[in-house]
This record gives sequence, structure tokens and C-alpha cells, in this order.
Amino acid sequence: MNSLLPKATLFIFGCFLASVAAAEQPPKEIPNFRVYSAHFASSGQIAGHHLKPLQRDGFQRIVYLAYRGQGNATDQLSIDRQATDLGMSYVHIPVPWQSPSPVDYQTFAAVMNSQPGQKTLLHCQMNYRASAFSFLYRVLELGTPFDEAARDLFAVWNPDQTWLDLINTVLAANNRAALAPPIDP
Repeated sequence: MNSLLPKATLFIFGCFLASVAAAEQPPKEIPNFRVYSAHFASSGQIAGHHLKPLQRDGFQRIVYLAYRGQGNATDQLSIDRQATDLGMSYVHIPVPWQSPSPVDYQTFAAVMNSQPGQKTLLHCQMNYRASAFSFLYRVLELGTPFDEAARDLFAVWNPDQTWLDLINTVLAANNRAALAPPIDP
């Protein structure tokens, strides 16, 4: 029986270390995590264990663009509460994947402009919606050079026609040039 005690202790200690490591997971391990400035980043799906490291990194606001309970987004039902319990603001803007609208982007921009100094993580399931909105916000609101913002967008994904149409509709409404899809080498 004495030989079981050290094994059990090691097992319990190993489980404890694994749970601590999961709780301390740095934000860079979040899918498609991209930092655009000292106050703005976007990513794919976050989980509850990402919130404390995000808070330690100074994030004050989380904006979520997908629908709750969709795909691997089921954890979003509790992330809003966890974020607010940590003193972060949490905003949910459900943007339909197949039919995003300029109003969706305008809602997001209004949230961002309401407190522009808040360090914000914008996320969705894969950082596709979020990177498209990030591109628009950076170009239209933050004055980021068009080509720089486009490179960051295309580093995450090449928007399909639905999303390219949304981007170009919003750009045209703001008297900006259209975004052309990247040319394959």
C-alpha cells in the first residue's frame, strides 16, 4: 500500500499542474490570435481559461461576433459571465455567417467608438468575421494604411464572395476603394 501512495500523490500533483497550465494558457495560443495595436486584437474562439491571461495582458473588453451555441462556441454561454466577473466588459453582436450586413459592422464600430481607449479582443469562431470587421475598423476608424490592414486580413483568410461583398459595400459607403481578393502567385 505504501508504494501506491507516492504514485497517487504524483498523479494528483500531475493533475494539479495540468489544470494550472490550462488556466495560465497565454493568449497567443488562442486560434488565429492577431495583435493590431496596443488596444486592439482579434482571434478565433476563446475559452474560459483564456480570460485571466487576457485580463492580465490588459484586455478590458471582449466583443464576440458569432452566434452562441454554434459549433465549438458552446462555451460562450458562460464566458460572458466569467468576463464580467473579472471586471471586463463583454459585448455579443450575433453576425450571421451567410448574410452579414453593414448594420452589423456599424453596430460593432459604435461599440468600439463608445470607449475607444479600452483594450479590446474581437473574436468569433475562426477569426474570419472578426478579421473582416477588424480590417474595416482599422481602415475606416483608426487610419491604418489600406495595404497593411489588407495584409493582416489575408494572413487569416481570403474572404469568400459574401464577405468580400460586405467589406466592399462598407468601403463604398465610406468613399473608399474596393478590396480586391489577393492574386495567387
